[in-house]
Amino acid sequence: MLAVVGEDAVHRVEGLPGEAAPVGLTLALGRLRALGATGLRIALPVPGHPLGLSGPPEFNRRALDAEEAVVCHGCALGLVPEVYEAGPVGDVHAEVVWHCLAVREAPPADVPSLAEAERELAEALREATEVLTRLDVAGSGPAAQAAIDAYRARAERGREVLAPGYPPRAVRVLELARRVGMLLALASSAGNGHGGAVSASEMAARQDALRPVERTARRARVAAYNSAVEERER
Repeated sequence: MLAVVGEDAVHRVEGLPGEAAPVGLTLALGRLRALGATGLRIALPVPGHPLGLSGPPEFNRRALDAEEAVVCHGCALGLVPEVYEAGPVGDVHAEVVWHCLAVREAPPADVPSLAEAERELAEALREATEVLTRLDVAGSGPAAQAAIDAYRARAERGREVLAPGYPPRAVRVLELARRVGMLLALASSAGNGHGGAVSASEMAARQDALRPVERTARRARVAAYNSAVEERER
């Protein structure tokens, strides 16, 4: 529960069957279990890529707006977060409302197996590295060095990435996906947001190289997070 809430002040769930008003997250998870939920799947969709979604359109629309959602396994419900800022100036905190909506019971879109995710992530990272090296548009200068230092610090802190009980391959896949995500942020972090790229063609080539890697990394993260549910289902 602490991992879900993080530093947010309040999490509430609204629209939960059997509840007339929003309820706290602990009660909501108990209610979902009583309704038949045996696990939760994550979805990380973006426009043009409904990763982890299965419909219907209303749920997909909200999830795409939020670029994240949770889909219950065992009951046809899903949760989409909406984050608010609350509190006086100088003491602003985040509050999260999870909207509970009906979902379609169908396989989630475009989620690979762990084996597929691991292979695709390694291939995409290698291809992107080759392209970026050939273009010679890597970030440089003080901003890039600061980003490298921050990346190394986050990588060191982020070694424990999944709860006990997940398949070892899921831990490997998620760790690699997170490292790739940080490297992607680094590749776009210097100065103008395009690393060392200086021309429009180089900027376009950089984005073309990074886009499939970002997509592959998101697919890998979803595969890793959802692997516990997939194992139980098999």
